[in-house]
Amino acid sequence: MSFSAEVKKELCRNLPGQACCARAQCYGILLFCNTFTAGSIRIVTESKDFARLLPRLFRGAFGFGFDGEPEIQGSKQCFTISRPDRLERILAAYGFSRDSVALHVNLAVLEEDCCKTAFLRGAFLAGGSVTDPAKGYHLEMSTTHRYVSRETYSLVEDVLGVYPKLAVRGGSSVLYFKHSASIEDFLTLLGAPVSAMAIMEAKVEKEMKNKVNRRVNCDDANISKAVDAAQVQLAAIRRLESQGRLSQLPQKLRQAAQARLNYPESNLTELAGMMNPPITKSSMSYRLRRLTELAEEG
Repeated sequence: MSFSAEVKKELCRNLPGQACCARAQCYGILLFCNTFTAGSIRIVTESKDFARLLPRLFRGAFGFGFDGEPEIQGSKQCFTISRPDRLERILAAYGFSRDSVALHVNLAVLEEDCCKTAFLRGAFLAGGSVTDPAKGYHLEMSTTHRYVSRETYSLVEDVLGVYPKLAVRGGSSVLYFKHSASIEDFLTLLGAPVSAMAIMEAKVEKEMKNKVNRRVNCDDANISKAVDAAQVQLAAIRRLESQGRLSQLPQKLRQAAQARLNYPESNLTELAGMMNPPITKSSMSYRLRRLTELAEEG
């Protein structure tokens, strides 16, 4: 099951507790479904959980379900209403009539915050999807009604306090979020806190992996630099030795040179501890740097 399907499954577990919220949720479904006109309603879904919820939800909102059993279309189920009396009742509930159906979000139907949330839940169930957070962060709701999309845009800002993005794709208007925090807040608002938590966990896991990768890359870079520096130091010491100059240097420099020759893979801290008496890392660095400078001078 996809992550999007898991989210819808979580949202479908509970029916709205009040009739006004049931109507609001149906409103969101109708404005973001496949067909909502004065002549017919057609809702197509691949979600088995959403398919089980739809008849119960419409009966709770209007006192009746769909015209018959859903039509099976491969992995999808298609629910329809075409009876005039049922259509008139649904249209009237949202301030429309068979003679005038200019679909938009009638805010008078969504006066309470609970109804606004229910509307957005229905919109997501009918026209929404969300990407698996392991792959990326993207939640969207798509409708063929341009005004509905714009009005829902304002509704999301009113309820959630953030603006989604708005785009046109293939004749449909799409509202979408790209930031994980906004998606988490939106899913929590709709009633899917478990799914929101899954996004948080995926984000933390990604951040941990990125942190480890950065640390590994940094360590690799430091090791590479240390190896390069050691090779330069060894070449300088051998040059001084071949010129007979190494034995003429102060004891501290000869001791540092011998430690580097004996332990070419050791780091500065380790070499500093080998000195007699032990010295600091910066002092060891200075001695090796001085050896390199002397070799270059010769």
